[in-house]
Amino acid sequence: MPRHNTTSPLHLTALLFAMVIGPLTNTARTADWPHWRGAARSGVVDEDSGFDRGAWPPGKPAWTAKLGVSGSAPIVADGRLYTMGWKANREWIHCLEATTGKPLWTQSYPCPLYGRKSEGDKGLYSGPSSCPSYDKQTGYLYTLSTDGDLNCWNTRQSGRHVWRLNFYEAYDVAQRPLVGRRRLRDYGYTTAPLVYGDWVIVEVGDDEGNLMAFSKKTGKRVWTSESKQPAGHSGGLSLMTVDGIPCVAVMTIRNLLVARLDPGHEGQTLATYPWITDFGNNIATPVIDGQSVVITSAYNKSSVVRLEVSRKGIRQVWTAPYAADACSPVLHQGRLYLIRSGLTCLDFKTGQRIWRAPGFGLTASCVFTSDHRLIIWANRGDLVLVESSGKSPKAYKELARKSRLMKSDAWPHVVLSNGRLFCKDWNGVLMCFKL
Repeated sequence: MPRHNTTSPLHLTALLFAMVIGPLTNTARTADWPHWRGAARSGVVDEDSGFDRGAWPPGKPAWTAKLGVSGSAPIVADGRLYTMGWKANREWIHCLEATTGKPLWTQSYPCPLYGRKSEGDKGLYSGPSSCPSYDKQTGYLYTLSTDGDLNCWNTRQSGRHVWRLNFYEAYDVAQRPLVGRRRLRDYGYTTAPLVYGDWVIVEVGDDEGNLMAFSKKTGKRVWTSESKQPAGHSGGLSLMTVDGIPCVAVMTIRNLLVARLDPGHEGQTLATYPWITDFGNNIATPVIDGQSVVITSAYNKSSVVRLEVSRKGIRQVWTAPYAADACSPVLHQGRLYLIRSGLTCLDFKTGQRIWRAPGFGLTASCVFTSDHRLIIWANRGDLVLVESSGKSPKAYKELARKSRLMKSDAWPHVVLSNGRLFCKDWNGVLMCFKL
């Protein structure tokens, strides 16, 4: 039985969380994409695909930029695009005008191509992998390098540097231990920072605590998690509410961790669920629907599981023999979509397969649009538009495709914001298509 903690009565702040954040839905009522997986952190946006306007397949890019080696996905906020890249032994933070690609400012600092304790697959994963996070209240941008540099930049002052913290220097972060059945792999830091209230929460993976929260204005540590698991390789953290308690869910190296965020209980473990893969590669971000969590990994797991979380622990609802590698699954209208060597559509309630289509590799991401279509960015620049199972319940239906737009793998996740589609590859080539 997974571990769980008993709790005291909730504080006012927890209730405010439920009122302000509300039940986390799969639709975002905003055109910006300010952090990992969009405004609702779900990969679902309140924008249409443009297909009914004849916008597919999109024509030539509105603009193209080359921004340095990176698996980091871009974000868009207040008319500006932010992304990360590596070149010339430095890591670069780029700010571009989202509509034109015009460079507005850059900042950089010395940084190795790999994290100082990285091990395995060099040449495949290099440069920053974490996605930036934007805080609209302060205008601050938070970035995390593979080498553990957490930086805060003031976007309203041309990216002026506000504060810096290096995890390897500040804490005794060990190389990730060997887990699973194969050799060690350590890709450094990959998880996007999470801005929550006055905090920026990051998976540090130190034996003082897996998660740590820092003041978003000063970088001073506020709390550490009860869990002391090493960091996973997940793309990001997921917010959820469990029995009225605000929580954060993350894939560590050995389990799903659900930790509390309410006052007086910050970082306490509410529940865990064991999940060990070869290499500790729990890359896909947990998918949240109410108190349900969906997790998936490839490698020796090669499965997807739906879990129900409560104050009493975690209950498995179903498991299915499908998986995602780098693609974080997307939940839309009772259907779960995930990609590994093909696109699979599952019934969220039962886990039963509805349909599956081959032709998509390990490097893939997707976003669901308001007109019930799925935009996929995969392989070496395959841009594909697919009908939802609601519109095509019996079989996969491909509406449009552009192939081989890039020369390297499409590791960074695709972004749709304000009628523009942003597609990036590992070499740092970024294309903007107007829909």
